[in-house]
Amino acid sequence: MNIKTLGAAALIAASATVAHADDWTAYTYSSVSTTSAVKGMQRIVDRAAEDSDLTIDLHLGKTLQIASADITQAVGDGIIDMAADFFFSGSVPIARVLNLPMLIENDEEWAKAYAAMEPTLVEAFAQQGVVLLGGYRYPEQTIFTTFEISSLADLEGHKIRVTSPEQGKFVEMFGGAPITLSGSEVPTSLERGVIEGVLTASAGGAKNWHEFLPYNYRFAVNYGNSMIIANQDSFDALSEGTQTKLREIVAEEGPATTAAFLEDEEAQKASQSEAGMTLVDAAEGDAEMAGEKLAPFWESWAEENGPEYVEALATVREAIGK
Repeated sequence: MNIKTLGAAALIAASATVAHADDWTAYTYSSVSTTSAVKGMQRIVDRAAEDSDLTIDLHLGKTLQIASADITQAVGDGIIDMAADFFFSGSVPIARVLNLPMLIENDEEWAKAYAAMEPTLVEAFAQQGVVLLGGYRYPEQTIFTTFEISSLADLEGHKIRVTSPEQGKFVEMFGGAPITLSGSEVPTSLERGVIEGVLTASAGGAKNWHEFLPYNYRFAVNYGNSMIIANQDSFDALSEGTQTKLREIVAEEGPATTAAFLEDEEAQKASQSEAGMTLVDAAEGDAEMAGEKLAPFWESWAEENGPEYVEALATVREAIGK
């Protein structure tokens, strides 16, 4: 935890000493109130206030001095009571099995894989002092570029921004150079040629960066998801009825947020196309070829991380029949 986070911890902890047990502080990584992610969290907050004795004060990303990568830890440490966390994989790395490129390729496979992994995820978050209440998923991560692209072969020699080592491996396998940058660095990096493309969703990063990205290759590399989590002690302090109600609300609003993202994805694709972006369907054979190339990486990734990862990968593959 950095010094700024410790400062936020002291401030929130001080206020918590006088707060009622059912007055919570929540945080989301997203700093834009109009996104489906924030709207979903706001619905949870509003419904909790209406249907239970739980009051939740929601803070947007960057309004508290908590780094995105520290959100799970901040919840586990009781700095905040609840969060929507897209950057949980540093604290709960086994969850990254769901984000391996080319492993999960459609909505049906995602639903089966997540259901199979959920008990493991619940236990992994519990080890961090965190209750996993639910979550939501972004649309598929596709390839947006400054250069013409009509197949994966066109990635060769180009610098592509990625958000995980696993995405980086995908880019490397097709001759590209993966570069990790924060979202705030992307527009300037595209302008200066530091990067020539990004892996994101039309309703995700491309919603803000589309003016710099004239091409979109509609090839689904992987999926990204966010977890909705709560501090274990804070959750345990709630009445049984409030615990049940909060779980029910999240169980409804998580999938509703996913559905909102999928709807927005189609709207953004249309508006981006109308604004001049060239959208290219995945070339025939690219998906099958990429799956074959990445399958050995899934195995090596799991083996390098340990037996529990090997088991997690086997669980997912059995669930989706791969």
